[in-house]
Amino acid sequence: MIKKNIISLLSISILFGYSFLPVHSTELDEATRTVIFDSSSKTITLTPEQVKRGKRLFNNSCAQCHNGGITKTNPNIGLELESLSLAIPARDNIVNLVDYMKDPTSYDGQNSIAELHPSIKSAEIFPKMRNLTDEDLLSMAGYILLQPRVAQEKWGGGKIYY
Repeated sequence: MIKKNIISLLSISILFGYSFLPVHSTELDEATRTVIFDSSSKTITLTPEQVKRGKRLFNNSCAQCHNGGITKTNPNIGLELESLSLAIPARDNIVNLVDYMKDPTSYDGQNSIAELHPSIKSAEIFPKMRNLTDEDLLSMAGYILLQPRVAQEKWGGGKIYY
């Protein structure tokens, strides 16, 4: 009986063009996947695979402290583009974000914070960073930079949304 109902539902769906099956992910268009690559405003278009990989790696390695683009240890500085662009050096591009993930510095760029913030440099303290490749870091940085387009004001919005 259940089999018959499912077949009927699928037949109706095909006949009338309706989809009753849940959609788990949407395909991001090329414009959305295009982010700033370096300080000279050169751009890079991420592949859908890089975006998926970046999301998975971000959730595994960063989301504990940066869920939704906030910074739990300093809610005044999040991962939204405005905060990233005001850091020294500006972290609103792939190259500088990857550099930060390798060897993080304070917001003013004066001091290394590698012993406090997970990074490649401090992988012995933060094991989740041990096996990340440059391609992994690029994917994570790309994911961070496209989130303001996907999640808009929610990304970095803090307690209001999360």
